[in-house]
Amino acid sequence: MWRDIRKWGFQLESQWLTATEAALYLKVKHRTVLKWAKEGQIPGHQLSGSKRITWRFLKSELDAMLNPPSAAELGRVQ
Repeated sequence: MWRDIRKWGFQLESQWLTATEAALYLKVKHRTVLKWAKEGQIPGHQLSGSKRITWRFLKSELDAMLNPPSAAELGRVQ
């Protein structure tokens, strides 16, 4: 099914990234992403059901963190 969606040109808005993929996207080391997630410096989601802590990151949340709204977008311009 997912291959068909990609073939048709659809893109998923909520793209989940692993810690390694998030590190590549943010251009930092894998351990840095995990450290930031544990400290709450970047938005991350812990997955349950495993003995090890597994993190996933929404690309849209990382984008929002990297590109915060400007004052004009927030309606604060006078």
